[in-house]
Amino acid sequence: METIFADRISDVPKSFIREILKVTAEPEIISFAGGLPNRDFFPVEQIKTACNEVLDTDGMEALQYSTTEGHNLLRKYISDRYKTKKNLDVSSENIIITNGSQQGLDLLGKVLINENDSILLEKPGYLGAIQSFSLYKPDFNHITLKPNGIDTDELRNVLKIKSPKLFYTVPNFQNPTGVTYDLETRKETGRIIEKTNCFLIEDDPYGELRFKGSNLPSFKEIIPDNTILLGSFSKIFAPSFRLGWIATDNKELYEKLIVAKQASDLHTNYFSQKVLYQYLLKNDIDSHIERICKVYGEQRDSMVNSLKRYFGNKITITEPEGGMFLWVTLPENINSMELFQAAIKKNVAFVPGTPFYASNPETNTLRLNFTNSSPKIIEEGVKRLYEAFLNFSE
Repeated sequence: METIFADRISDVPKSFIREILKVTAEPEIISFAGGLPNRDFFPVEQIKTACNEVLDTDGMEALQYSTTEGHNLLRKYISDRYKTKKNLDVSSENIIITNGSQQGLDLLGKVLINENDSILLEKPGYLGAIQSFSLYKPDFNHITLKPNGIDTDELRNVLKIKSPKLFYTVPNFQNPTGVTYDLETRKETGRIIEKTNCFLIEDDPYGELRFKGSNLPSFKEIIPDNTILLGSFSKIFAPSFRLGWIATDNKELYEKLIVAKQASDLHTNYFSQKVLYQYLLKNDIDSHIERICKVYGEQRDSMVNSLKRYFGNKITITEPEGGMFLWVTLPENINSMELFQAAIKKNVAFVPGTPFYASNPETNTLRLNFTNSSPKIIEEGVKRLYEAFLNFSE
């Protein structure tokens, strides 16, 4: 059968997290694995009302085919929010509504990447980007992620040697580490990339989930001509709607993305777009986000404090100011894949670090999600993880 499949699919890894979710489906397992928003904040009743309002007032149009670019009023809403929240001028005419920001990655891969083209990723980096871009068989190059952002000296050297087409980054509460680029790293990154032909893809699914510290400027403000924006409603509204967007001022790139999307799915679910817009029209999304951030901050503190209490200085952790994840570095002699198997026997799950590297993984690392568990469950889960850890450290 191998001869029947396209070459492009042969080396693409499965989503490790999707596979883990099958293992963690049992109710007795405490899962820190999936990047799951807290379901207690899904606005079920408000969505129900919005659905009825759309069907009652505009049902026939909402159930029809629509434009590839997406619902014009939703695009205008996103444009206005960029202005009010980030002071960015992003025209609604430069926005394409996608099936989550993950489709944005796929479309950018289709349009920009030829086989063996050089592209840049953070190390460690978002595994969804690794999986999506792998389809196009690029030459992956990694830029080490430090506590305040990427190593800009590495970035400068790679740009000189490789002439990459794109650099994919999650500068706010990065997945998997929770790291946020500080202001100086953002400015230096901008200075390095500004005069190159490299696109910087700024993926910002967690940016509004800040519960400590101050907001920092988008790369769009620093290097507007190089920056492509990706965004998502999954973390602040509901992930199953699969609604995200791409924004780019580059008209030629925009037109190519439209063609690629038409070839993929014609347009994103129009009814969902209409329902989301109706919800946004009638509800205070900022108050909703504020409630989410309050609880996520408490859950984050619970996980950080539990890890410090049980593990002490045996491990190193990041302490994110927002988002959904933190990163653990184990002693060098402990393989997180082996620890995962031991942890499952203790009924607790996490994501080993290996899938977050396209090559040369640091096998003594792992990612923990804190947003989908109460402080009490987090405490118990960390205790179980420590019990599994003791089998390797004694």
